[in-house]
Amino acid sequence: MGASEESVRDLLAANLRRARIERGLSLSELSRRSKIGKATLSQLEGGSGNPTIETVFSLSRALEVPISDLLDQPRGNGLTVVRSADVQVLSGAGIDLRPLRGIESGDAIVDVYDQQVRAGSRQDSLGHVGTEHTVVQAGRLVVRVDDREVELGPGDYIGFDARLPHGYTALAGPVRSVLLLQYRTDQRLHGTRTQPPCLVETP
Repeated sequence: MGASEESVRDLLAANLRRARIERGLSLSELSRRSKIGKATLSQLEGGSGNPTIETVFSLSRALEVPISDLLDQPRGNGLTVVRSADVQVLSGAGIDLRPLRGIESGDAIVDVYDQQVRAGSRQDSLGHVGTEHTVVQAGRLVVRVDDREVELGPGDYIGFDARLPHGYTALAGPVRSVLLLQYRTDQRLHGTRTQPPCLVETP
């Protein structure tokens, strides 16, 4: 079942505060680095904030940690089934992300997301930790990485250094894709691997 909005906020609050302290940053310095208001950061650490994709990506970039380090919960063993209906959506300006699974193999960690780019919408990112992989399932997608643009169709793949500024634009209708965020284990803030949780749905 999907985690409740309140429990997800509690996870983010605890993880954000721990990450900030471990990085030796004040709220003011994190605000400067992430370009997120100090009052907003205080709310997030207090468990009363309502994060968007843009907020989480900015925090990941500023703290230099994987997104799943900010939004994690314990992972079970054995068979894992994730139902789309049970996963709350993290929405941004142009996309909706559903976290499905975290996979660890050797010194690599891959977080798997169902990604939907809304019709006629564009989602931009200034960059964040990790390597980004996208496989288009349906629709036409324009991916911009730094100053390059590539158009993808069903079955096409793109991979790039996620630290570079990048963006997604849906052409002539919505785009359904699988997003994989790959990290090195030494980039993790915590020693124990956890599964990305259901994220907070934004209005």
